[in-house]
Amino acid sequence: MTKREPTYAEAQIQEQLASLPGWYYEDGWLRRYYATDGWPITMMLVNAIGFVAEAANHHPDLSVTWARVGVKLRTHSAGGITGKDFELARRIEEVALWRPPAGGALEGNPKKFVQSGDRR
Repeated sequence: MTKREPTYAEAQIQEQLASLPGWYYEDGWLRRYYATDGWPITMMLVNAIGFVAEAANHHPDLSVTWARVGVKLRTHSAGGITGKDFELARRIEEVALWRPPAGGALEGNPKKFVQSGDRR
């Protein structure tokens, strides 16, 4: 029999969320929304999240609309929030909001591209 991963208590979840601006805990899930410039950017973000999730072998639930992507994380096998969820949330955040550093050779996209979105 495999051992279930330990889940975080509510206080531990809130403590971890302090280092993940834009992420919040609701109804047993870690959640985050991203706003995009429209459908092409939305699909690129979905694919980037999919790539990271598959590489991690930990898969979020996504909600996808024209200019918005919602991400929900929990470890189903453990029945709650585990370290996997926070590690993947951090990686998604890095990928979704990455921009070239100022002064570097890369100019960056001049449009809004992907931004932190409203909670709902």
